[in-house]
Amino acid sequence: MTEIAALSGLMPPPHLALWQLISPTLPVGGFNYSEGIEWLVESATITNAEQLQNWLTQELDQGSIRVETAIMARAYRAVQAENSAIAINQATVQYWNQWLTATRETRELRQQSLQMGGSLRKLLLDLTPAIEPLFTCIPLSVPCHYAIAFGMGAAFWQIDLPQATLGYLHSWVNNLISAGVRLVPLGQTEGQRLLLNLMPTITKQAARILSLEDDELYSCSWGLSLASMGHETQYTRLFRS
Repeated sequence: MTEIAALSGLMPPPHLALWQLISPTLPVGGFNYSEGIEWLVESATITNAEQLQNWLTQELDQGSIRVETAIMARAYRAVQAENSAIAINQATVQYWNQWLTATRETRELRQQSLQMGGSLRKLLLDLTPAIEPLFTCIPLSVPCHYAIAFGMGAAFWQIDLPQATLGYLHSWVNNLISAGVRLVPLGQTEGQRLLLNLMPTITKQAARILSLEDDELYSCSWGLSLASMGHETQYTRLFRS
């Protein structure tokens, strides 16, 4: 995809671009969400680091994050460099963007994905205006999911797909551990220990996700759905609903 560099001007080194894309300081609002963990703590389902690690491990193994990450990879693959120009399979991107909307089990999860996606799309357009032709397939009047925007941004910045996949999962885990540190509460060192413990699972799932066929895009996420629904009606909340 070296042709993209000539079109976009000064391109950051791919590994540095990935660090920026998954940085917790990226202004997309990810820190506002706990994906049901706040309700799980309130209901005493999660009360310590071990239970939080078990929850995150199960989500990585069987939950909707693996499907969401697979859609990110499909958006990435829809971006191509052909004849010294950026090309994109618009129908593919539109299909998977609509597919994600249909598969969000609760309003809270759907709004999170669309809010973060819209914020990331705006940020990418502000940072690298040359990316605009890619986003014409999802005009500003149409909500864009975070996985879609991330995949297109990673492809445009020439980030290796396996590395982008690892980064996407690592960012998700890091954000929810941060929520757990505040909610359980856990110490910062315990949070870092959790992140280190989950790295083998992240690595294993990243490889599995990239090999998923379309008919394998399913998850066992009823626990997340119930937690999200509980959070939507929770009396007091630290995290956004």
